[in-house]
Amino acid sequence: MAHSVRRDAPELPDFSLLKRLARDQLIYLLEQLPGRKDLFIEADLMSPLDRIANVITLKQHDVDKLYKVEYKPIVSTSDQLCFLIRPRIKTVKWICDVVNTDKAFGRFRRYKIIFSPQKFYACENLLEEQGIFGDVTTDEWSFYLLPLDDDIISLELPEFFRDNFLEGDQRWVRTAGSALHLLHSVYGPFSKVYGIGRCSKMAYESWREQVEEGEQRARQAEIGNVFLIDRDVDLVTPLCSQVVYEGLVDDIFRIKCGCVEFGPDVTSSDKSIKVMLNSQDKVFNEIRNEHFSQVFGFLSQKARNLQTAYDKRSGMDIKQMKTFVSEELKGLKQEHRLLSLHIGASESMMKKKTKQDFQELLKTEHSLLEGFEIRECISYIEEHINRQVSMVESMRLLCLLSLTENGLLPKDYRSLKAQFLQSYGIDHLLTFSNLKQLGLLVEQQPGETLTVMESRVGKLVNDKTAGKLTDAFSSLSKKSNFRALGRRLNLVPKSDEEYDLRVPRDMAYIFSGAYIPLSCKLIEQVLERDGWTGLEEVTRMLNGHEFAVTGSNGSDARVKTDSQRIILVMFLGGCTFSEISALRFLGREKGLKFIVVTTAITNSARLLESMLDNHA
Repeated sequence: MAHSVRRDAPELPDFSLLKRLARDQLIYLLEQLPGRKDLFIEADLMSPLDRIANVITLKQHDVDKLYKVEYKPIVSTSDQLCFLIRPRIKTVKWICDVVNTDKAFGRFRRYKIIFSPQKFYACENLLEEQGIFGDVTTDEWSFYLLPLDDDIISLELPEFFRDNFLEGDQRWVRTAGSALHLLHSVYGPFSKVYGIGRCSKMAYESWREQVEEGEQRARQAEIGNVFLIDRDVDLVTPLCSQVVYEGLVDDIFRIKCGCVEFGPDVTSSDKSIKVMLNSQDKVFNEIRNEHFSQVFGFLSQKARNLQTAYDKRSGMDIKQMKTFVSEELKGLKQEHRLLSLHIGASESMMKKKTKQDFQELLKTEHSLLEGFEIRECISYIEEHINRQVSMVESMRLLCLLSLTENGLLPKDYRSLKAQFLQSYGIDHLLTFSNLKQLGLLVEQQPGETLTVMESRVGKLVNDKTAGKLTDAFSSLSKKSNFRALGRRLNLVPKSDEEYDLRVPRDMAYIFSGAYIPLSCKLIEQVLERDGWTGLEEVTRMLNGHEFAVTGSNGSDARVKTDSQRIILVMFLGGCTFSEISALRFLGREKGLKFIVVTTAITNSARLLESMLDNHA
């Protein structure tokens, strides 16, 4: 069932070192405030912190009580307060209120603020404005990278997408550069760095500045090439329904920090249970990248094999039974528990997806991707909106229609927008503005049909003097050019061919053979060509900002050492589990190993929820 790994596939570096570095630095910072103290932790730092230092570790370093930051008066009686927070104005303002309240009541305490992953000038400025700059000490916990699995590392910054691509706030770019610098310091030097997107280019430049400022030390490289990609280079992929097992689990149960909570409908009891989903879970590791249609067959076979292993007990003598109990029974029981959970999760997902006419939904998505029966797709979306099925799901289909058709015809845009606002509320007007600004849901302008757009792109590509983006091409920004890209890169396989999901032939299997993710196809093409040569037309349609730089490693690219067959891909703005599965497939095919570094794990719901007008 699980795909076979090429025997010559290289070993991945050990990323547990990143956890140890983060834990040691946190302990050092806590000890800078000697004696008993209470620790206030921002909500979205609690799960990542739990993966780095548990409560016992914190208690060992004089942390008395733990509180979640709740933006209300505190009840702590400790004389020392430590705040572990993100660099957010709202949180800093709350801390200012806490300190000023204490001062008003004549209460003396010591305060320490630890910003993670870094502090911003705006936060320190607020402390000064509120008159407490001299009352608190501030520090930075450089917790840039959280390893979620052997080949997945997250910055755990879900706000990166909205802040950078919608608000134009570039404060997290240096954070991405610092994360890259940390990886380079511990696992580099890198042979080559490729990238596409404005944010990727800035993150690369920030990293190079940090490399030049620091001292250079010769070491054995553990990572070869690096590929940086902006999320807005490919917005279609995260909007597609995920159908690989891990992606589907994320869509339905929400995987948070590598952990998922399965409710009573999965556990077949009255309790919910939290489960770590990573390669240590042997059952999950074999099905995580599989198309969901193949998962039940595998789990059934696994259950039969497990029963056979249990049945071996009959007919054993005392000595054999003793060996069986000491060596095999514990492992079998653990496997049985995990197998029960994944069977329960699969059944629960199957019920939910059947109830929502999932096949009809997938058929509509595939038609949008292929460019067929668009009027029928619009009718389906209208019905979806008018029946008031999930608001985010309706928005997803609208955005997918807009991206694949390079914008909606004015009459369709106005009609669908009016129906959406009537169904889900007029307060979503600002959401439409956000979607338009990002290019997710736009109205075609007169004279900007697909054919006209493509001819303008073609003219620019053929113009030899167009070294940089011209004004004419800048006007095409925020246009997806999906159809033209699909043809150039063969993103949509021919639908008249039967696609065997049991034996996938390309990365399209992650979307039932309907679509190869643009992000992964770009990575494949650039690695094959050792750069962007021959992809000029594609990069112009993606608004440029591509680069390829030879690193300080200086190894001969023709000699494929183990480290050079390890590719680090950094997604700026989020990455889906489907894309990770596609890259794992590509790695198996090419004898490579991919490490995915992402600002956060995303999916269609998370991406669109960040666009909502009431987003905090």
